[in-house]
Amino acid sequence: MVGIGRPEHAYLPVFALGIALAWLAVSAPAESKVLPSVNARIPPAEATRDSSLPSDEELVAQGARIGEIRFDARDLFDTEAHDEETSLSRLGNRLHITTRQSTIEDQLLFKSGDVYRPALIEESARILRDTRYLRDAVIRPVAFHDGVVDIAVTTQDVWTFNPGISFGRKGGANTGGFELEELNFLGTGTQMGIGFVRGVDRDSKFIKYRDRQLGSSWWDLGTTYSDNSDGRLAAFQLDHPFYSLDSRWAAGVSLLDDQRTDSRYDLGEVIDQYATHEKHATAYWGRSSGLHDDWVRRLTAGFSIDDLAFGAVPDALAPPALLPGDRRLAYPWVGVEWLQDAFYTARNRDQIEKTEDYSLGWRIHAQFGYAGTSFGSDRNAVMMAGGLSKGLSLSERQSLNLLLDTSARLENGNIAGGLFSAEARYYFRQSPRRTLVLDLQTTAGTNLDADQQILLGGDNGLRGYPLRYQAGDGRWLFTAEQRLFTNWYPFQLFNVGGAVFYDMGATWGRDPLGTPSQGLLRDVGFGLRLGSSRSALGNVLHIDVAYPLDGDDSVRKVQFLIETKKSF
Repeated sequence: MVGIGRPEHAYLPVFALGIALAWLAVSAPAESKVLPSVNARIPPAEATRDSSLPSDEELVAQGARIGEIRFDARDLFDTEAHDEETSLSRLGNRLHITTRQSTIEDQLLFKSGDVYRPALIEESARILRDTRYLRDAVIRPVAFHDGVVDIAVTTQDVWTFNPGISFGRKGGANTGGFELEELNFLGTGTQMGIGFVRGVDRDSKFIKYRDRQLGSSWWDLGTTYSDNSDGRLAAFQLDHPFYSLDSRWAAGVSLLDDQRTDSRYDLGEVIDQYATHEKHATAYWGRSSGLHDDWVRRLTAGFSIDDLAFGAVPDALAPPALLPGDRRLAYPWVGVEWLQDAFYTARNRDQIEKTEDYSLGWRIHAQFGYAGTSFGSDRNAVMMAGGLSKGLSLSERQSLNLLLDTSARLENGNIAGGLFSAEARYYFRQSPRRTLVLDLQTTAGTNLDADQQILLGGDNGLRGYPLRYQAGDGRWLFTAEQRLFTNWYPFQLFNVGGAVFYDMGATWGRDPLGTPSQGLLRDVGFGLRLGSSRSALGNVLHIDVAYPLDGDDSVRKVQFLIETKKSF
């Protein structure tokens, strides 16, 4: 259902631990240094490259080859630094298993003896920074002699074991749970987890496993099983992606079997429910000629089966008011993607004091398939999906990101299940620690299936209102957010930031079972941001207070939100 995703939780162990450690630090004797100071500040950035070394252009012109690759895997705390030489820092390092050198080495796109190519150095660093178990990764030349350049690979680990309770609140609904999760098992990058989660839609007991480097390769193996209050979910995927810009092939298979209860919403309340049994299977193969003149073209082909069956919820007091029709779509498909190599790094953009990778290049993709009764479908349909994204540098301090995405079926000459979404996001970097972000997004539907619902509310950007508050044939949302990134680094455990925001949006059209659109909905608010720089269990904790300016009498005068997001 459009607008409904998996709940994100504010993982309490990281921040509860910080509070507990703060109490220890305050109550400990003065001569016993338990933690860094509560007034700790972010240390100055390290120099990334010796200015005496030749430039990348000079190294390439000389045909330099890579010599020694030096690995510097740093632990959670740098106990050689004065501020971090504490008893609990030493304890944390002893309890933590540092990422293995082989785990890092397997993800590098170069090896000793290769011709020095700066693009591969930069992309390898991006790949490492994309892992959840590393706080940062820097790769740079450190020595040059006799046509050979030595490379240093410096990585910083984060805490990856979550043995605790999670809690979140948004749109007036609470979520929570308990789980044991390890995101870097024995330093290999393998993810394992078991636990219980209470979400908005269901309660789930789950077990999951993922190995992104199966057998020191680029094969990605993942599996999940969840026993839910309204059914069960089993998922499996084995994927060899286009892991780099110059990757020449990709392949994969994925399977999903999901039995659940889906709900339709209006004004934040469930107004209808039906049982869904979803089965999905895909196998694909892809080829690419690699990176040429800063562009990549990739071709893929595959076969997919999407099988959805709907019915009444067992033991329900009443049958569904609007029961979706069953769909079985089996189809071969082909896809094409163009990608431009135009990546840059920044800090204090969507994260707090972390190296962020973003693109100002083009990405264009399209996929077409044909679902026919001869393949096992229950109808004949042309399957279409595609999109594009582009980043624009407007000035040294301003940038704009554009995103378009669409999917639909063509049945008997008519569009069915059509979804179109677009987003424009503007960044104005006022100073190294202040950024203004303006975001405009819209989603429109055409001849939607009965199991598709376009929603607007507290769980997807309109923070002053209940989750899934308004439904329609489409929605738009505008957000203005002033972000502040402070230099405060309490106990050197988390970074502190803040935001002041204004949201406004509306839906149009009429949901089959919902109330008419209430027109323009607005809210204002402010919030605290805590970046978990020592943990992989959530990038930024949001604690927001939002005040709705419109809506009916059922809307509370103030909304409190606590959630973990991947960005500011």
